[in-house]
Amino acid sequence: MDWLLFTCRPFRAEAGQFHVRGQNEKLFAELAIEETGEVNVKLLIDERLHTSLVTIAHSAGHRADHVTHRGLGGLKDWQLMRVIREEDYTFVTNNRTDFLVLHGKEPLHAGVIVIVPNVIPSQQRELFCAALNHIGARDLTNTAVEVRFAGDAIECLEYQLPQF
Repeated sequence: MDWLLFTCRPFRAEAGQFHVRGQNEKLFAELAIEETGEVNVKLLIDERLHTSLVTIAHSAGHRADHVTHRGLGGLKDWQLMRVIREEDYTFVTNNRTDFLVLHGKEPLHAGVIVIVPNVIPSQQRELFCAALNHIGARDLTNTAVEVRFAGDAIECLEYQLPQF
């Protein structure tokens, strides 16, 4: 398996660098949108994650929907996966076990971002900002990105899924 492991460090003066715990999400969002000025990734945020992640994604120049806002709350994982596939969403979740398996069965998908572990909304926002900073405007086709705390930093682990 080819893994890319990035440990996020403090922001530098320009956008597209790194994120450190406690950094202001608004500052990140402003820097990220200045970098591209366009919509980069189409995200669907899981019902297990806070709705404020939608605002952060929009501020960073991404298109984002929340499962609850779309009226998809309560769907079985496989039913939600059908929507993710048909509408070409990059899925953001903290349900690592189920959605890595489901994405791993897809021959082609728009990517998955996993926020690990299950944390409170302010920490979800922190991890999500780091993930957005990590991915930038890149195409995440058949890519999984896991983001987690590692001491005072945030790690982003990236790998291909399914693995060929």
